[in-house]
Amino acid sequence: MKKLLFTTLLLGFPLIAGPNDSVFGVTLVANKSGQNVSVPMQIVLLLTLLTLLPAIVMSVTPFLRVVVVLHFLRQALGTQTTPSNQVLVGLALFLALLIVQPVTDQVYQRSWQPLESGQITAGEAWDRAAEPIREFLLKFAREKDIRLFMEISHAPAPANPASVPLSALVPAYVLSELKTAFQIGAVLFLPFLIIDLVVASVTLSVGMVQLPPVMVSAPFKILLFVLVDGWNLVVGSLVRSFH
Repeated sequence: MKKLLFTTLLLGFPLIAGPNDSVFGVTLVANKSGQNVSVPMQIVLLLTLLTLLPAIVMSVTPFLRVVVVLHFLRQALGTQTTPSNQVLVGLALFLALLIVQPVTDQVYQRSWQPLESGQITAGEAWDRAAEPIREFLLKFAREKDIRLFMEISHAPAPANPASVPLSALVPAYVLSELKTAFQIGAVLFLPFLIIDLVVASVTLSVGMVQLPPVMVSAPFKILLFVLVDGWNLVVGSLVRSFH
C-alpha cells in the first residue's frame, strides 16, 4: 500500500513540488527556471492528489475488472446482497494490490528512491515512473480503444507504443477492462442461466405457479458453485488473466 501511494504521488509530483523543496522528506534538485511553489500550495495539491487516489486505484489497476466480475458473479448466483459490497470491494482491492505489486516495486525502485536521495529531478522521476505504468497499461489496452482516444484528443499518431501519451492510454485501458469484465461476466452467467431455465420449466410443468422459480433454483446454484470450488476457480482465473 505504501508503494502504491508513492506511485500515485509520483504521477502528480511535477505539479506539486518546486526546486529545493522538501515534500514528505524528499529533497528536489533545483531546476534552471528557479521557480518555487509555496508550502501551503504544496499541501493543497498533495491533499488533492490524495483525494484522487481512490479513483486512480479503482480505474487504473486490476481492481476494475475484478470488482465488475465479482458483481456479475453475485447476480448470477442470485444471492442479492451476499457477499456484501464491502466484502467484494475488499477482496477486489487486495487482489488488485497483489497483481499490481511488481509495477509498484519498479516505480518505487526506479523513481521514488532516486528522487528521495536527491539524485534526480521531479521531471526525471515522472519519466521513470511512467515507463512501468505505461508497459502495464499497454498489455491490456486494446489498440482500437487507444486509437479512439487519440482521435478524440486530436493528438498525432504515436511512432511506437512507448510514445502513447498516458492521457489517451488511461481511458483506453479503462474501456478495455470494462469490455473484458463484461465478457467474463457473460460467461459466468451461462451455467447459472441454464439452471434457472431448467428449474423454471420444471416448476411450470408441475403447476407450481405461485412459487417463484428463483427461490427454487438458488439452492441448486449455490450447491453447484460450492461443489466445483467456485471461489477458487473464479479468483484464480481472474489473477491468471493478468499474467
